Amino acid sequence: MKSLSSQRKDYCQGALRRADLKKIPMEQFDLWFQEASMCDAITEPNAMSLSTANCDRLLTSRMVLLKGYEKDGFRFFTNSTSIKGRHIAENPNVALLFYWPPLERQVRINGTASLLPRVETEKYFHSRPRNSQLAACASFQSMTLSNRHTLESRMQELKKKYKNQEVPVPDFWNGYLVAPHSMQFWQGRSDRLHDCFQYTKKESAWIIERLNP
Repeated sequence: MKSLSSQRKDYCQGALRRADLKKIPMEQFDLWFQEASMCDAITEPNAMSLSTANCDRLLTSRMVLLKGYEKDGFRFFTNSTSIKGRHIAENPNVALLFYWPPLERQVRINGTASLLPRVETEKYFHSRPRNSQLAACASFQSMTLSNRHTLESRMQELKKKYKNQEVPVPDFWNGYLVAPHSMQFWQGRSDRLHDCFQYTKKESAWIIERLNP
């Protein structure tokens, strides 16, 4: 077994002070997200880890793409018959994680996922590239697939079926809003003495606390 104990990096990009923080966590997220978006070394600032668990507490994580955020939370779209969709149907408590290595920053979010209105899902679906729309119809996400040829054949059949037509939004394809109840902002610092602040929602107010790194 190869040891990785010697692989380490010191973090020297910046600091995070209590005085730097916005009062509302979504405003702080917006500030950091804009900075991540302007960083040429970050190719997909909207990539986030989504962790879900079913009613039996079987936990799983995967990367998805953030497709919008607002004061009420974070939006993403997916196949509701997938593992993550089935988990959310059983247990709406989820966790999100953004990690931006060039900025030595991460944001952790714990919240509750709920379905977006169908009209918003349909609007976003039709804004996607046509082949992405067809792929959403062709893929029975998380289901067993005998071979790649089967998937590609479905895609070709759908291209013929909907040639010169609008691709209908599959019933199983939906948007979700994750409403946060806690958000943690982490800034790497030298000697592992990182800065970490957590926002926790108490009724309609947000409480900010510094955490040990």
